[in-house]
Amino acid sequence: MVGFSLFFVSLHRFLTSDMKYFEVNMTIEPCSQDAQDLLAALTAEAGMETFEETETGLKGYAQQQLFDEDALQQTISMFPMEGVTISYTVSEAEDKDWNEQWEQEGFEPIEVRWKMEDGRSKTLLIHDGRHLPSELTSHLSPLTTEIEIDAHMAFGTGTHETTRMICGQLLNMNLEGKRILDCGCGTGILGICALKLGAASCVGYDIDEWSTDNTRHNAVINRVENRLEALCGNATLLSRYAPEFDVVLANINRNILLQDMECFVSVMAPGATLILSGFYQADCQMLEEKAQTLGLQVSTIHNDGEWACCVFKLN
Repeated sequence: MVGFSLFFVSLHRFLTSDMKYFEVNMTIEPCSQDAQDLLAALTAEAGMETFEETETGLKGYAQQQLFDEDALQQTISMFPMEGVTISYTVSEAEDKDWNEQWEQEGFEPIEVRWKMEDGRSKTLLIHDGRHLPSELTSHLSPLTTEIEIDAHMAFGTGTHETTRMICGQLLNMNLEGKRILDCGCGTGILGICALKLGAASCVGYDIDEWSTDNTRHNAVINRVENRLEALCGNATLLSRYAPEFDVVLANINRNILLQDMECFVSVMAPGATLILSGFYQADCQMLEEKAQTLGLQVSTIHNDGEWACCVFKLN
């Protein structure tokens, strides 16, 4: 159920706001994980902002004023998987606390490893404070970094492939003294990870006030609050910063990345690194082409299942 966590946790962020949303219940026949993932990627063009997997397909949620039903119908009619049929219904989204049960249950501890050239492994141990079995803590080594994440109405616990891939990249970097920008910070996990691996400072921002509050909360838990600033807003707030960030992190959907990449580059110091995830392998070429127009060159691309993570360097 790893993929489900991404959809379920982020769902609450939208449905507890003042905006009105449509719930689009899409039935896929035959239903498969590949079909669900592909449908989620393609229907973003119709205004879908977040998704929830179901036994028969996918539920998508779109702001009522941004929902484009014509685009949805076109996507369905041109769906590229042979033998798959899709039908849908549209209704107003119910107003309730979608995330309450997930927050109460928490998540099992997660280990992210990066093997070094000498054969040893650096490890991130991510937990929620309620699930920390003694067998994991009993063998912590100097190469293990422990992070506690208390998720409230925000995405980013390490359970999803995209978060784990970025954390793995951070493990492989020398972050001593680096200045970090965390775009769409959610719980703050990526910026906190960078700080605990030696970064000097981090600025994070998110469009949700719940997320920035949660980032500040988790910064306190991890004792990095004096080095982390969390701002509520979108990429336009970056106009207040000079080209000062050494590492920029963004785990957001493809369309937002394409839209905001120029803003990211505008605040990157010479030779800085941009690490992107939140999209599928099929999206890499599009993102790489956009990056090249902004003076970025691809350094590495990693995959975990259908999900991808791209690392770029600024010329």
